[in-house]
Amino acid sequence: MGAGKMGSFFIDLLSFEHEVAAYEKDARRLRFTYNCQRFTTLDEIKAFRPELVINAVTVKYTIPAFEEVLPALPKDCIISDISSVKTGLKAWYDACGHPYVSTHPMFGPTFANLNQLSEENAIIITEGDYMGRIFFKDLYQKLGLNIYEYSFEEHDRTVAYSLSIPFVSTFVFAAVMKHQDAPGTTFKRHMRIAKGVLNEDDYLLQEILFNPYTHDQVSQIRTELKELLRIIDDKDAAGMKEYLTKIRRHVARDIEIQRI
Repeated sequence: MGAGKMGSFFIDLLSFEHEVAAYEKDARRLRFTYNCQRFTTLDEIKAFRPELVINAVTVKYTIPAFEEVLPALPKDCIISDISSVKTGLKAWYDACGHPYVSTHPMFGPTFANLNQLSEENAIIITEGDYMGRIFFKDLYQKLGLNIYEYSFEEHDRTVAYSLSIPFVSTFVFAAVMKHQDAPGTTFKRHMRIAKGVLNEDDYLLQEILFNPYTHDQVSQIRTELKELLRIIDDKDAAGMKEYLTKIRRHVARDIEIQRI
C-alpha cells in the first residue's frame, strides 16, 4: 500500500522473486512502477488475495489505510508496517484479528544509498507473527542491513534517542542560520542535512517529537547547551578543554561499539 519513495523501493525489491501488486489511490504515482500489478480499487485487492500486505503510506494514515483494506483481505493475510512511529499500533494490531509483523528500516531515500545499505540498520518488532518476522529478517539480511529485534516499547525508546536528538539539533540550526555567500564545508553539510530532514512529512516529524520518550532526550540537549554557554561566557579555557575531551570520548566510544 502506497507507491511513494519507500513503497516504490519495496516494490522494486520484492517484484523479481514474488508476485507483487501496488495499491495506490493516486494513479499518477503508479506511472513509474514496473514488474507489478497496479491496483486502485479494493475489488482488485480482493481478487489478488495477498498473503502479505506492506503498509508504506504516510505515517499519519497508517492505521486508516489498514482499516480501509481489511475487508478485502483473506483472514490469514499477514499485515505489516514499516513505520518509524509505532504509537498506537500494538493495541490496534492486537484487536485487528490478523497476523501481523512490524519493522522499521532505519534509512530513507533522502540520505541512504539504497544500493549500498551495509552501514544502515533495521528494527524488527519481537511481538507479532513468527513467519512474518522470518520473512523480513531474511529480506533485510539479503540487503546487508544490521538487524535489531526490539519490543514496541524498546523501539519507541530507541527512536526517541536516535531520531529526536538529530532532528531537534537540525531544527535549532535551521532556526538560527543566516544565508552565507561563502559557506564553509561544515555549514554546507549541516544545510544538506537540514534540507533533507525538513523535506520529511510534517506529521512524521511531529509524531517523532511527541513520542513520550522524547522529552527527556531533548532536555539533555538543553542541559548541555546551558553548560556550553557558561563556558563561553566565562571564557573558561580549562572548562572548554574538559568539555571537548568529554564529547570526543562519547564519539570514540560510539565508534568502538559499532565496530564490535
